[in-house]
Amino acid sequence: QVQLVESGGGLVQPGGSLRLSCAASGSISNLNPMGWYRQAPGKQRELVAIITTGDSTKYADSVKGRFTISRDDAKNTVSLQMSSLKPEDTAVYYCNAALLLRIYWGQGTQVTVSS
Repeated sequence: QVQLVESGGGLVQPGGSLRLSCAASGSISNLNPMGWYRQAPGKQRELVAIITTGDSTKYADSVKGRFTISRDDAKNTVSLQMSSLKPEDTAVYYCNAALLLRIYWGQGTQVTVSS
């Protein structure tokens, strides 16, 4: 069983930055890939970014150049650095991890971009 706990969400003005962190209950070395998804009100959950154990990354077109995903296997964490935030980035952000054929989700953290 893998437990994922997100932190770092909050309210930020347009153009600002936030850093989200996802802490896993154990080693993340076998969790592949890990990633961040988001869900805005009235919309489906969508991929934001994923990272593999080999540090390959993939981003949604809407966040390329603004968001950076990283993983720290020593600390069992995956982070999402978000910059140049826009109101349309407002959503609940969820950490996600795959282990063998099972998918795990965190409880989500709210990010609100508003002036």
